[in-house]
Amino acid sequence: MIPKIILGKGPKAVRRTIGYLFGKGRANEHTDPHLVASWNGFAPDPGRSPHRTPKDVEDQLARQLNQPVRMLGDKAPKYTVWHCPVRAAPEDPILTDTQWADIARRIVAAAGIAPEGDEEACRWVAVRHADDHIHIAAALVRQDGRRPERGYDQRVVQREARSIEVDYGLRRLKPGDGTAAKRPTSKEHFKAKGLGQDTTSREILRLRVRRAVAAAADEAEFFALLEATGVTVHLKRGPSGDALGCNFALPGDTNDKGEPVFYAGSTLAPDLSLPKIRKSLATTNLEPVTVRLGNPWHHVTAATERIPHHLTHGGDPTAQGQLIALGAALDLLPVTAPTALKAELERASAAFERATRSRVTADLDSTRVLRRSVQAIWREQPQDGDGTGLAMLLDAMLTAVAFAMHWHRTRQHAQQEAAAEQTLLHLQVAYAQVAEPVLADLAQRSPTLQTKHRFARHLQAVVPEHAERILNDPAWDALATVLAEAEGAGHNAATVLDQALGQRTLDNTRSPARTLTWRIRRLGERRAPSPRAQAANAHSTAQRPGTSAHPAAAVPLHQRSPARRR
Repeated sequence: MIPKIILGKGPKAVRRTIGYLFGKGRANEHTDPHLVASWNGFAPDPGRSPHRTPKDVEDQLARQLNQPVRMLGDKAPKYTVWHCPVRAAPEDPILTDTQWADIARRIVAAAGIAPEGDEEACRWVAVRHADDHIHIAAALVRQDGRRPERGYDQRVVQREARSIEVDYGLRRLKPGDGTAAKRPTSKEHFKAKGLGQDTTSREILRLRVRRAVAAAADEAEFFALLEATGVTVHLKRGPSGDALGCNFALPGDTNDKGEPVFYAGSTLAPDLSLPKIRKSLATTNLEPVTVRLGNPWHHVTAATERIPHHLTHGGDPTAQGQLIALGAALDLLPVTAPTALKAELERASAAFERATRSRVTADLDSTRVLRRSVQAIWREQPQDGDGTGLAMLLDAMLTAVAFAMHWHRTRQHAQQEAAAEQTLLHLQVAYAQVAEPVLADLAQRSPTLQTKHRFARHLQAVVPEHAERILNDPAWDALATVLAEAEGAGHNAATVLDQALGQRTLDNTRSPARTLTWRIRRLGERRAPSPRAQAANAHSTAQRPGTSAHPAAAVPLHQRSPARRR
């Protein structure tokens, strides 16, 4: 159940509100509008007065509601109307008028509009014009002339809604912390439908602004990217001429006067105000984004694989920064993905957006590598051949999002935890689409049984706690293939396997063989060390205290002595 508080200002606000509630609606969506409850139980009902014109009854109801405001004259408050739509979830049962009346009384009591038993409280009405919601309208002056003590009414109303959900057996929403993006209004949904849009202008703008923040190296490029996607930007400037804020509009989205409808960045999402956008851009604009040697997919995957470590061993500000960077990576990923995966990845990005914000202040210093690596993917559009690059990145992202879900859970961030959980579902679908063909092709090129037995013995020696899972994993044949290919490229298979095992624990990996496959594929594509370098490494290792004179890295895999990995 979602209550939403809207304040109206001016002496005519009450009449305008009543006219809207008993009218046809902006898209003729109002059906059978009528009162279900009021401050005195017998207020005039424009929807149930067949012998009088509705307009006359609306005027009468508005006058009665507005009487305490009029009595104050020039001393009336700026905001004169408290308007609160209360909507049930689509899967909830249809409530009766009596049940909605009880819900309305509980909402106005919790908000301080009409505390139970207070005969001098504000005047209010509850209007129903659809099966799934009501609108509560109240004058913001008590009958004794004082202002209502609303306090943190949005917060307490949400808390009361959670209690109502339990009492009526309705869908239970997750409690929030005030960091969620503003939901589109019913008016925006109807307008989007009229414009032929699947989503509202607010949601389209939020995505485009987030993507521009993720992709841009500096503020100038940020605005250029928005312009390239058709977004109109209006800067709010101070007396000095410096930009203090910015508003965004979509082409074709106009008001009744034909003027563009602008949304302030802070109303799109709490982290999209100009000062916060500048703070995000500061993690990439200290120096130009340079192209590093090697496969860009490998760099971004390696940076993503470090996120779980930051979440479990870093402080909360560092962890929050990592979540923001992961969200930016997910925002850009659909742009570079194959067409067949774009829709699922866009759903994952939209879901994780909620998991990127909390009350924790983010430290973005540790996110530079990930942000620049993602930008390199976006800028270079590197060839991914059979999809291995995207598959290994999605595998790392699945683990990172799982750790994000746990991080939010331990801090009781209910909405963020649910958002991360939903993200996992979408990523799993996308990952299966891209990874299964690659793994199947690798499995078909599996090495000889003798070679596989050699690899298996090494696994049982160094990671006995995971060996059985790996060997029974459907991806074991693919893993054996990439190990054999690494050997064929001049690498020592044992060394490569040890390096892959040492990159991150396999305890929280759903498919250890699959994860090792991607890691070894990355390691195997590096240039193999020369025989001289291997000998030098062996000599160096032998000279260190506590090491064997015959280091494992220099010995062929089938000749190595079993040793427990520590």
